[in-house]
Amino acid sequence: MAEPRIAQLTRNTKETQIQMELNVDGSGVSEIDTGIPFFDHMLTLFAKHGLFDLKVKATGDLDVDYHHMVEDTGIVLGQLVKKALGDKRGIRRYGFFLLPMDESLARVVLDLSNRQAFVYKVTYQFPMVRDFNIVLVKEFFQAFANEAACNLHINLEYGEEPHHIAEAIFKAFARALDVATSVDPRMADALPSTKGTLSI
Repeated sequence: MAEPRIAQLTRNTKETQIQMELNVDGSGVSEIDTGIPFFDHMLTLFAKHGLFDLKVKATGDLDVDYHHMVEDTGIVLGQLVKKALGDKRGIRRYGFFLLPMDESLARVVLDLSNRQAFVYKVTYQFPMVRDFNIVLVKEFFQAFANEAACNLHINLEYGEEPHHIAEAIFKAFARALDVATSVDPRMADALPSTKGTLSI
C-alpha cells in the first residue's frame, strides 16, 4: 500500500502565524479558521471539491490588511502540496478543469512540473465581497505557484458577480489539482517525465 500523502507545516512571521495540515488523498473534510470569513469559505470549497482534507489555523495582522494572511496561506499550501507529493512518482502531473458558477465560467490548467510559471487573466467590474477585495485571489495563487513550483494558468472566461468569480476559480483549481495529484496506475511508480526527473 502506498504511503499516505500527508504533510503539515507551521509558519510564523511577524505578520502571520499559520498552522496547516493537508491530506492529498482525503475526502474533502476541512477545519478552516483564518479570521477572514470569505477566505475561509473559499478554502472550504477548495477542500470539498478537490477531496483534500485540510486544516488551517491562522492568526495575524488582519487589522492592517487581509493581504498578508491571504498571501501567506497560499505560501504554506504550496509548500504542503510539494512536500506531500514527494518526488511525484506515479502522478498524472497535469490537471485541467472548466467550471461554471452561475453567470461565471473559470478555466484552470496546471502542471506540477517543478518549474514555476503563473498566468492570471481575470477581469471584473466590481471587486468587493463585503470587506474582501477579490484582487487578493491573485496574490493567493501567485504565492501557491511560487512555492509548489508549478505552472498555473487561471482564466476567467466571463463573469460579473465577484463572489461567483472567486468561487468558480477556487472550485476549478481544486478540481484541476485533484486530477494532477491523482495516481495513474499505468505509471507503475514512474516519474511523469521523459527526462527521468522533475528537478530543474
